[in-house]
Amino acid sequence: MRILVIGGGNMGFTYAEGMSKSELSGHHKIMICDAMPQRVAELKEYPEFEVYSEVEECITQADVVFLAVKPFHAEEVFEKIKPLVSPDQIFVSLMAGVNIFTIQKGTGSQKVVRTMPNLPAKVGLGVTSYVAAREVSRIELLTIRSLLDTTGESIHVDNEQQIDYSTGISGSGPAYVFYFMNSMLEAAIQMGFSEHDAKVLVRGTFRGAVELFDRENTSLHTWMDRVASKGGTTRAALDSMEASKVKDAIKEAAFAAFHRAVELGLGK
Repeated sequence: MRILVIGGGNMGFTYAEGMSKSELSGHHKIMICDAMPQRVAELKEYPEFEVYSEVEECITQADVVFLAVKPFHAEEVFEKIKPLVSPDQIFVSLMAGVNIFTIQKGTGSQKVVRTMPNLPAKVGLGVTSYVAAREVSRIELLTIRSLLDTTGESIHVDNEQQIDYSTGISGSGPAYVFYFMNSMLEAAIQMGFSEHDAKVLVRGTFRGAVELFDRENTSLHTWMDRVASKGGTTRAALDSMEASKVKDAIKEAAFAAFHRAVELGLGK
């Protein structure tokens, strides 16, 4: 199987690197194409890639094409590749907001899988939600899932709206976690901890909390109750967040990301 990734930025590079370790690629190198000369030069430093600067030079060789460009570059890419696309090629979109119909119309291929990846894929801990056009066979979809799983784990969703919802939860979600971590980091420094010690405290707390959550089939509310005894310090903190409606603000943020994903799909 020959795999092409169009776009060598964060997501494109991450998936190309993950898939290069997959047996599905056989003895073939992952093809990766980027329009920026500097990025092309950087990508050529990686022996596992076959690097191109012009998509017309490689599109016809690919069985599976990953679209990893910014949504506003999609139309430009479609114009270049549509005359060269084969009906048997499968297109996998990593682009936020661009729906399956738009990709089908733009590429001329009916076999389209739309995904929503997230940044932890860079360290093999990504979560990718995906949905496919009905023209993608079950066997083809299983192959695509195996490729997506090279960067972490994936979940199949029922419709494209859930892809947009995933944008608000997992796609943008790492930034919410970093925002919360940064707030705790700033509080620790204000309390007199050095920046190094503050990072140790915050990083270890998040890592440990996730590990606890993974090890037991226990609800988050139960975990909070275990930590927060009545009249104690943790309860005071949680009560403060409830009074400030932090939970509502986080939910509103997730829906804001969802609505923006829908707008991107409409070309806004």
